[in-house]
Amino acid sequence: MIVSSIPVRVLAIALGLLTAAACTANAGTPTAAAVPAPAVDTPRATTPGQQTAVVAGGCFWGIQAVFQHVKGVIRATSGYSGGSKRNAEYEIVSTGETGHAESVEIVYDPSQITYGELLHVFFSVAHDPTELNRQGPDEGTQYRSVIFYANDEQKHVAETYIAQLDQAKAFRHKIVTQVVPLKAFYPAEAYHQNYAALHPNQPYIMFNDAPKVEHLKQQFPDLYLAK
Repeated sequence: MIVSSIPVRVLAIALGLLTAAACTANAGTPTAAAVPAPAVDTPRATTPGQQTAVVAGGCFWGIQAVFQHVKGVIRATSGYSGGSKRNAEYEIVSTGETGHAESVEIVYDPSQITYGELLHVFFSVAHDPTELNRQGPDEGTQYRSVIFYANDEQKHVAETYIAQLDQAKAFRHKIVTQVVPLKAFYPAEAYHQNYAALHPNQPYIMFNDAPKVEHLKQQFPDLYLAK
């Protein structure tokens, strides 16, 4: 739903309907210890190229903002996965009834970063993988945690990594991230693209998304790319 072209989540904060405490709950992942790197990963390519990963974990603004600052990522696009093209529009997706999840398509160079390294960032700083059908102040199945795999190799790396993290008790609670096949990705409306970068002083971005990028810089200095 859009009111005067401003997403409802922005209006809620502007009207004071969400407290600062609720907002900061999504500022980082509640880990019991540092999230380990995946023990099973795709091999690093020997020549430059392009591969794609699609993930979801709450509002796509924050996920996109994080991966736009990761070395080896060529582009990150906000959009929708898990539903059909006929209703892949923000106003309808926001009802939570279309089957979509707010997602981000990550196009990356596998000679610079591996699929497993992307998932390491995803689980460490991009979202909380233990929250079911919500992230911080955002609630609904459209905010669920999902890895949409494009092939068997991605599926194996993702499932093995989740099992590794649960066994290591990297989080206080069990990971609820779904691992499902990617059927399609539909780019979101233009006003959703680069939203965090274009609206750095917007309260939602300041409380929820800017801390994720800062955590990326702190926890992954070798992968962080300033822009």
